[in-house]
Amino acid sequence: MKYAIVEISGKQFWIETGKYYDFNRIPTELGKNITLNRVLLLNNEGDILIGHPYLEKVKIKGKFLEHLRGKKTIVYKMRPKKKEPKKQGHRQDLTRVLIEDIFINQ
Repeated sequence: MKYAIVEISGKQFWIETGKYYDFNRIPTELGKNITLNRVLLLNNEGDILIGHPYLEKVKIKGKFLEHLRGKKTIVYKMRPKKKEPKKQGHRQDLTRVLIEDIFINQ
């Protein structure tokens, strides 16, 4: 099983080929390609490579599929003894990326 752990938009993701992932909104056109080069770890069929902090020879190719909004999160605050409720909702803007291939430059 070939997978990588990458850093994108301030978070770390476990990436596999052929799957799609939702990242924080990346302002770009749909259908364009993306190259992820902040690879922290790569497992290539049992051969594990660890970066210090990143692997320079590993690139991950992906494609932007769509822009969407995440699930609604409710934030509810209540001041004690004042009976002042405050209810807010939040939906995160996301970008869906399909991971096409993981390249290792020798």
